[in-house]
Amino acid sequence: MKFNNEWKDYEIIATGDGEKLERWKNVTLLRPDPQVIWRAQAPLTTVKKPDARYIRSSTGGGRWEFERKLPESWNVSWRDLTFTVRPMNFKHTGLFPEQAVNWAMMTDLINGANRPVSVLNLFAYTGGATVACLSAGASVCHVDAAKNMVETAKQNVALSGLSDKPVRYIVDDCRKFVTREIKRGRKYDAIILDPPSFGRGANGEEWKIERDIFDFLKLCSGVLSDNPLFVLLNSYTTGLQPAVLSNLLKLTMPSCGEVTAYEVGLPTDEQGVVLPCGASGLWRNI
Repeated sequence: MKFNNEWKDYEIIATGDGEKLERWKNVTLLRPDPQVIWRAQAPLTTVKKPDARYIRSSTGGGRWEFERKLPESWNVSWRDLTFTVRPMNFKHTGLFPEQAVNWAMMTDLINGANRPVSVLNLFAYTGGATVACLSAGASVCHVDAAKNMVETAKQNVALSGLSDKPVRYIVDDCRKFVTREIKRGRKYDAIILDPPSFGRGANGEEWKIERDIFDFLKLCSGVLSDNPLFVLLNSYTTGLQPAVLSNLLKLTMPSCGEVTAYEVGLPTDEQGVVLPCGASGLWRNI
């Protein structure tokens, strides 16, 4: 399992009984986590009183309960990058801190390329990877079907002082956009994909990862440049283990590369406990 421990504004304080107790700068949140199937060493609310807790509903979804009034949003930093977070629907905060391990890897690859690098970030959400790649000197095309997520990505780029960097923001269905890019003859040196298990595009296009990801990866190979740098595939879908992501990339990306795949996690303040948080696969040109 790979993880990054460079966070100063984020930590997992304790885990157990299906939940994780987290510090987001000076705000403590208690959120459900399906991976936490072990018993808590002590009731998490007694370890540290949360400022807000997400309560699941038996009919789906859930709600936030607040112990004190919180700002609508606040900022957290990783290295010299800054991101906005806030309590959102479905327990989310607008940032996945476990992805820092991939941000670090991508910035190293871009810095080590010693050439201009163009990045296509698909299912790009609020732009954590976009910010990281821009900070390393790459140009980025950021694509997501949700307009509000793209607006948050613009905010994150600005918070990190990168608004003057070469970035395009596209609100569109990722498959339709890649198809048009192929027709235009546009190429990219790196592709990042963080697809949901299920979703709908800007015009209601349905996405199911188990059904669609293989063909979509094949499609994406059509926008790789003649000298590609990397392709990163991330998944939170249960059942898509690192070996599955490895096989997908080996079967869809150019034979000139090598593939590594790994479980992604987050360290905790509990002795020896690392929280699993999905999987990633990396194709890299050699």
